[in-house]
Amino acid sequence: MTQITKNEIVEFIEPNIQQFHKRRLDKLTALKLKEILSRKNPYLFRAKNQNTAQDLVKTILDAHLSSQEEGIFGSFLEELAIFICEKVYGGRKSSSGGIDLEFSKNSINYIISIKSGPNWGNSRQIEKMKDDFKRAKRILGTNVTSQKVIAINGCCYGKDDNPDKGDYLKLCGQRFWEFISGNENLYTDIIEPLGYRAKEKNENFSEEYAKVINKFTHEFASEYCGKDGSILWKKLVKFNSGKSSTT
Repeated sequence: MTQITKNEIVEFIEPNIQQFHKRRLDKLTALKLKEILSRKNPYLFRAKNQNTAQDLVKTILDAHLSSQEEGIFGSFLEELAIFICEKVYGGRKSSSGGIDLEFSKNSINYIISIKSGPNWGNSRQIEKMKDDFKRAKRILGTNVTSQKVIAINGCCYGKDDNPDKGDYLKLCGQRFWEFISGNENLYTDIIEPLGYRAKEKNENFSEEYAKVINKFTHEFASEYCGKDGSILWKKLVKFNSGKSSTT
């Protein structure tokens, strides 16, 4: 086991968090109105009585961006976890399908599927993860017969005070970061460098976000609002859910 320094963590986070901001901004500026309209539930917005074009556009855009940002930031946290474990325990990105990280400690091989938070999947997705664990265990068992293999579902934030799930362990938040680093305070140590240049980057994002809101509101009003300004809900639903003329 090798200790990782705060400086090493900062040196990894600061350039890589810039990539998160860049990808976030690139995704925003590349968006098309009809792309997000086709993916959201128009019945829900009608039921919520959202009758103002800008409010509707903002709600749809925010829901889309929130989901997108979770994925982008989740990838960053996964890379950070692998980097830290590599420094401390010689961990490595796994080549097994569905497994993100492998490392050995105290003569035990650990295979880890990394998720952002504890409530990441439904029962079918959890069963798939368990199948991935079984497959990876079989592969490791044929290569390293003398070592025990333990499967871990590592979650970067949140809590689960019952980590033993039978087929695998679920380590969340502090438990996960301590497990891959040997440092019980790592989960709080990483929060400060994540804010590197955040104010500047979010101001840039806010400027582009305002432009997209204005642009999409204009497009939406032109396409899906009547002459009196009311939303043409039937037209919107037909675009979102109607049969394609080519089928």
